[in-house]
Amino acid sequence: MEPSKDDFTYRPKIVKAFEKISFLFFWVRWFYPKAKGVPTLYLLYQFPPQKILRINGSVPWPVHYTSRVLYHKNIKVGNRSAPGNNSGCYIQGRNGIEIGHNLRMGPNVGLISANHDLNNYDRWVKSEPIRIGDNVWVGMNSVVMPGIKIGHNVVIGADSVVNKDIPSNSIAAGNPCEIIKEKPPYTGFDYSKL
Repeated sequence: MEPSKDDFTYRPKIVKAFEKISFLFFWVRWFYPKAKGVPTLYLLYQFPPQKILRINGSVPWPVHYTSRVLYHKNIKVGNRSAPGNNSGCYIQGRNGIEIGHNLRMGPNVGLISANHDLNNYDRWVKSEPIRIGDNVWVGMNSVVMPGIKIGHNVVIGADSVVNKDIPSNSIAAGNPCEIIKEKPPYTGFDYSKL
């Protein structure tokens, strides 16, 4: 049996009231073609700075006005994933980033897919893309380095530097990021079915 969306979080009455009339704002989804599963309220909040003032204006998912997304055409995002939707994030997709369904990112998270050459700062080092699985939560002030693979159902603790691959069903944290323990299966909504 699939749980209802009401089982996941407490939502204030104003948000519940907005959800009843959100169909009136169907047009905002035209500006965010890769924001499948992202609540309309998030899209409306990001719309003025992103689509009118053009801060990260060409990015096809909602991005907070204090975040920066570079090389967005090299970034693939799944349902209910919007890298940079929180404040102060830096998402650099030069070598590519592949994100699964339901990525949650805290403030000031960095996804860095390419680094400078240590012997020539004007060159970028080629590497594999960053790959992040489904149902991943990356905590505040964390950085994911180039070529890293993060499996499904993973939590990365705050202030972590992810410089090696993290397997599925793990909780990891630290600088450098280390696996702390195994994580039980994700029981929330399955956003891959949207």
